[in-house]
Amino acid sequence: MSDLDEGKLADWLATVLPYGGSPLLIDKFAGGQSNPTYKVTQGRRVMVLRRKPFGTLLPSAHAIEREYRLIAALHSTGFPVPRAIALCEDASVIGAPFYLMTMVEGRNLWEGALPDTPRNERRAHYEAMIDTLAALHTLNPQALGLGDFGRPGNYFARQIERWTSQYRSAQTEDIAEAEHLIEWLPATLPAQDRTSIIHGDYRIDNLIFASGAPEVAAVLDWELATIGDPLADFAYLAMNWIMPADGRSGLAGIDLAAAGLPTLDGAIARYCAATGREGLPDLHWYFAYNLFRLTAIVQGIKKRLIEGNASNAQAEVTVARLVPLAQAAWVQARLAGAIA
Repeated sequence: MSDLDEGKLADWLATVLPYGGSPLLIDKFAGGQSNPTYKVTQGRRVMVLRRKPFGTLLPSAHAIEREYRLIAALHSTGFPVPRAIALCEDASVIGAPFYLMTMVEGRNLWEGALPDTPRNERRAHYEAMIDTLAALHTLNPQALGLGDFGRPGNYFARQIERWTSQYRSAQTEDIAEAEHLIEWLPATLPAQDRTSIIHGDYRIDNLIFASGAPEVAAVLDWELATIGDPLADFAYLAMNWIMPADGRSGLAGIDLAAAGLPTLDGAIARYCAATGREGLPDLHWYFAYNLFRLTAIVQGIKKRLIEGNASNAQAEVTVARLVPLAQAAWVQARLAGAIA
């Protein structure tokens, strides 16, 4: 049984879509900790609905209105995203604002090691993933009407301030490593030399690959997207190579050559070639930042779990990663020169 009011949703659909009066079939997708997502079938029409969580939310979190605006702009360029259908900001319809987009058919690859993909096709999937990220980073936000989607300068300073605020708003305990990072990160900001649209959560399980081909059919989950430093995005993807291979996106501990997977150096070289860079700075600071950001996100999930408002049955498993994430972030900070 759906946790949505199907009658109210059907009535609303009838006002925005032609032939919108058919009965609805709603199935909630497994996975995802943030904005709950559903498959909505209405006759021959198959759509995806993303809504904000029910209940009280942290400031600036779960901005599905921004997601909708962004995918509408990106779709117009041919970049692989679903087509935006309709946005509803009236929480009285289903209990929270939501939007609808087309359902993109294809394959979800949940594990970075690609165990179910033939060995000789694995590298091509990673190359498609890197090339798609590079393509995003070469789009002109101004030309897409997204010049105000985020402030162009001081990206990391603003993000550290934001995630520190989010962490504090949801804080349930004292974690020493998180406190060290909150002090160290803003004092050691790297220079920003490029500005682009960034996804904010770019990883293999947020992509849909084309059926039968190593091509990205759609990039999903744009909640954290903004205008900022593209190195934040690439470093987040690059963390796959330093995170343990535990059934998620991590690759550390795998014999990459034997598995047919690219090395981190190979991934960096491909990204640089596609974006016209001669090379990248040391990534340990960027890894520390991204792991701190994940710490703040998981802290928010823990807060929602305590309040009975987490959107996924696996929330408890994710919350167990809170302290290890903060510790891993501090390890990367130490590698970048931090002193406790």
